Amino acid sequence: MAPKAFQDCYPDNYSHCFGCGRLNEHGLKIKSYWDGDEGVCHFTPKAYYTGGFPDYLYGGLIASLIDCHCAATASAAKAREDGIDLEVQPLERFVTASLKIDYLAPGPVNTPLEIRAKIREISGRKVWLDATLSAEGKIRAKGDVLMIQIPDQE
Repeated sequence: MAPKAFQDCYPDNYSHCFGCGRLNEHGLKIKSYWDGDEGVCHFTPKAYYTGGFPDYLYGGLIASLIDCHCAATASAAKAREDGIDLEVQPLERFVTASLKIDYLAPGPVNTPLEIRAKIREISGRKVWLDATLSAEGKIRAKGDVLMIQIPDQE
């Protein structure tokens, strides 16, 4: 049996995000998984996600993909650190506190993308990550991300 995607471990009330929400019928529904100590996500953007130039990806979508993938990877990393089994207990949600993107080369549409996130540090409710978005073996964007765990709602 294949492992569950991190996003499939979110409780229903946190599953409506445009980028990663499994319950958002109009969303991207990205899926992230462990690849060793890195979170990895594969996504192929349709041609209608172009920016100002035909055949190139809208920069805001690149930021969204890195953002949502890093939120999921932060959730999974914190669960891993806390000894939580993703098959048994839902993931805690993280939100973006800081997102810095460096655009290095245009991202193509209709081409598989690979988004990777590596945990730099976990401290309490904060998780710092370094991310890349690649296509055709070339890094197109890098992200420096800080995610914060949502406090329990009572």
